[in-house]
Amino acid sequence: MRLLDYHVKEYPPGSNGKLFVPRRGPGGRYVPTAGQPIPNNTYGKAWRDARAKELTPAQQRSPLARRPYDLRHAAVSLWLNAGVPAAQVAEWAGHCVHVLMRVYAKCVYGKRKRLAAA
Repeated sequence: MRLLDYHVKEYPPGSNGKLFVPRRGPGGRYVPTAGQPIPNNTYGKAWRDARAKELTPAQQRSPLARRPYDLRHAAVSLWLNAGVPAAQVAEWAGHCVHVLMRVYAKCVYGKRKRLAAA
């Protein structure tokens, strides 16, 4: 919590209330009132840098967490495989159950024996 308090004190929210906004204007100049949403390519660069720092070379060549969005897919797949009801997962993921199952049904594995025994 102290880190967040420090961030808010050091970098006040933008005019739209968002906490994490770019502070650089044209030519890389510091512009404390810029306050615009962070461009997607900024997230991508930060993500690539983090992957390069934390993953082994083999993991970096793999599709493992290639994009931040991949974490969403991993979470939804994990929830479904953990037995969280599809309706709850759909709500958390912002899907309807139909879309959730169309996209993620192939990710559910290892349930056939348990379901047949029930």
